[in-house]
Formats: sequence, C-alpha cells, structure tokens
Amino acid sequence: MNAGIFRQIHIPAAATLREALTRLDATAQGILLVTDDTGRLQRTLTDGDLRRAALAGVDAMAPVSSLPARAPITAGLGASMRDVVTLMDAHRIDHVPIVDGNASVVDLITRRELSQKVYLSSPHLGDEEATLVQEAFSSNWIAPLGPHVDAFESELAAQVTMPYAAATISGTAAIHLGLRLLGVGAGDVVLCSSLTFVASANPIKQLGATPVFVDSEPSSWNMSPQALVGALDTLRADGIVPKAAVIVNLYGQSAEMDALLPILDAANVPVLEDAAESLGAIYKGKPSGSFGRLAVFSFNGNKIITTSGGGMLVGRDEDLIVHARKLSTQAREPARHYEHVEDGYNYRLSNVLAGIGRGQLRVLEQRVQARRAVFERYRTALVDFPEIHWMQEPNGHRSTRWLSAFALKAPRAQMRRDALLDFLDRHNVEARPVWKPMHLQPLYANCRYFTHGPDQDVSRSLFEGGICLPSGSNMSAEQQSRVCELLRRGLGQVMERA
Repeated sequence: MNAGIFRQIHIPAAATLREALTRLDATAQGILLVTDDTGRLQRTLTDGDLRRAALAGVDAMAPVSSLPARAPITAGLGASMRDVVTLMDAHRIDHVPIVDGNASVVDLITRRELSQKVYLSSPHLGDEEATLVQEAFSSNWIAPLGPHVDAFESELAAQVTMPYAAATISGTAAIHLGLRLLGVGAGDVVLCSSLTFVASANPIKQLGATPVFVDSEPSSWNMSPQALVGALDTLRADGIVPKAAVIVNLYGQSAEMDALLPILDAANVPVLEDAAESLGAIYKGKPSGSFGRLAVFSFNGNKIITTSGGGMLVGRDEDLIVHARKLSTQAREPARHYEHVEDGYNYRLSNVLAGIGRGQLRVLEQRVQARRAVFERYRTALVDFPEIHWMQEPNGHRSTRWLSAFALKAPRAQMRRDALLDFLDRHNVEARPVWKPMHLQPLYANCRYFTHGPDQDVSRSLFEGGICLPSGSNMSAEQQSRVCELLRRGLGQVMERA
C-alpha cells in the first residue's frame, strides 16, 4: 500500500455510508479507518460492516457515526509481525492498524502482504546447477572428491586470477585453514577488520591467537589505513609483530588495497583477504580476492552465488594450497594405510555442492548486475531523504552490492534504525542492522581496538545507524516497488516521530 492509498483509507465519522462505500471501492483495500478531528482512531469499517448496515435498512446518507460502536482491534508500535498475525488469527480479521501512543494510526498491516515475505538475500538458482548436480548423481561422485570439485577450483581460480584454489565446506573453514597456513598459532597477534561478521575473527581465537581490531574508514566502510598505522605503531612499541592481517571486503566492496598493502608489506605482515562477501567485485581493474597472500570466498546460501554451504581458499603459492587440501581431508599422508603426522579437519567440499557452484559461477556477472540494479533503484527512490548516507563506491571500485546498505546520519540514529527495522518486519520484509563490530562484541570485549581517528569510531557509528536492505538478484520488480514504498513510508514516520 502506497502512502497515497494509506491517506485515502482515512475517513471522518461524519462521512455518509455512501461516501464510505465509494471510498472503499476506490481504494480496494477492504478497510477504512474512521478517525476523529484529532486523528485518533474511532473504529475500522469494512465492506462487511456496510453490507450489514444495508441489510438492516440504514439509510445510505446516514453518517458512519450512526453505526453501532465497535472498538477497533489494533497493535502498538512495539508489535512484531508475530504479534500482528496472532491478533489476526484470534479475531479472524485480515487488517490490523498500528497506532501510536495517541491512538493515531501510523500504519496498516494486511494479511495479504504477510503471505509475501521479501528476504534479505535468498538463493538464486537456475537450470545449469541441476544439470551438473545430476551429473554427480549419475556418476556416483557424491563424496568430498570428484571432477566437479577439481573443475570448480580451477574455474573459480581463473575467475579471480589466482592460480590455485582449494574448495572447503564453508568460508569460515577457509579462513581457519588460511590462518594456519600463514603460521598463526598460540600466543600470536592477528590484525582484523572490526566491522565484519564474527566468522572473520573466530578462527583467530580458535587457533589460540589474539585478534587486534582495526576501525573502518568512512568512504568504503572497510579497514582504515590510518587506524592500521596506529595499530602497527603501538604494537611495534610493545615489541609485537602481528603474524597476519585479515582484511575484510565488506558487503561486496573491496578494501583500499593500494593504501593498506604497502603498510603491511613494510611491517612484514602477510595478508589473508576475506573476500567472503565480495566475489565479482573489482578494485583498480583487479578482482576482489586477488590481493592477499591468501584469500577466501563464501558460498553460503545468502551469498551472491551459493553452493548451499561452501567456501574457497585461493592463493599464488602452490605449496600452501596443496597443504590446505591435505589439511582439509584430515591431513592423511600418502600411504596405503591411514597415516597421520599432523592434525587435520573434515573441511573438503562435496562433489555435489561443487556442481552447484560451477553452475552458479557461470552466471556470476548476471547476479552482480542484478544486485547493482537493485541498489540503484533504492538510491533513486530515496534520493529526497538527506538523512540517508549510502555505502559509497569510491573511484576505482566496482562493488557487487551484495547487500544494499545505508547509514542514518541523524540524532538518535540507533533508535531510528530500530524503529525502521520494526516497521519493515511488521510488513514481512527482512532487513538487518549493519554488522555489529567485533570490538563491541562481548566475546571480544578485552581485545585491543584502534579507531580511524581520535574520538572517531567509524565502525560504531555505522553500526548504530546502518541498515542492510533486501538485495537478492531474484527480487521481482513488484517486490522492489513494495520495499521502496515501505521505506519511504517508514522513513517518513521514523524521521518525523523519533
């Protein structure tokens, strides 16, 4: 329902039944909201109410106020979608007005829209994946070995211009392997972007090392070069040389590698590029995931391409990738019997899932273009909201816009963010806050953190006002229009009310 229709379904109690019927027919929403002069909701009016009035012989020119009084069934601003559905089911109704503290209607939830969920980033599969999976079944190659695994590794490596690749069961497994291959172990220190999903940091901790978190810079939202310099200078003064650095490419956009890599090279710190969210992105003409000594990708169900669950470790050092494959299959030695001289993991991707990945990889560019188009539609639809600051695409970058993200730059940004998320949730639209930075997570409360500047915690600010919108490459035009209209309504309410 657009804002214009929402206004039109309001009707004064003095309106006649004929006027109400005409309005009900014109708006086609099945409900009218009867309000007094102050905007307080008096009752709802449905076609059933008007039909019963006609059968009772009430004159069509009688005012709506002449109908028997009936208290409206409403929900408050704090109601969740589940609360609304419970009300609908309990009272056998299909509409629930949302009222504020003054009993004024600020929103209307319909059962019809609640049956049409819009997801944040759902899998987008085609015909080629099914064909390749069928090949795996037909050949009986369904174990964590097989021709699809080999081909997927080769094809992905070629896509990102890295010579070697090892397919894993998840991006997290790939990070774990990568850090171990870089020599990270107990007592070491590893630098890591703070504004990221926890999987970027957990393997550091699980290897017995200590993460040191680095703030974002305001432009790309990725690791801040000046915060990185501050971290290295402080650690150097303490006699610490980090064992590695995990640079995250956030929401489909590469970090500023031209600034970050020379700093780390000078300090002799190898880079693991966490490109889990950025397959298909370009930085200065080179693919995301081609800058670190090692890099990782994720093919989780919500990623730009998916294998249901899976990941990939890529690199230029053949010995490291060969070792990764060995570690990912329980570190078995090349002997007739099961021989082990080091501990390993069950991290290898199955041939079936690799078949899905091969089919997905063939349409990667189409998926990137579709997500970029979704982002542009949002930006165009919300151009007149100055409080919105979109995640930028600096010169030299091509983001995949894996997730379309913006931050509210306004007083009480977090309160407004949460109010907008609640609004979208009530309409069955999935949106989420920007990642909560690692330095704010209870799990890592005791770890060191270096900000972009004095009293300038960029990651915290982005989290407090940041929202990720539905961004799937399979979103229909109708879904995009619905979300854009809801965002306009929700933002208007949030900025006016909060």
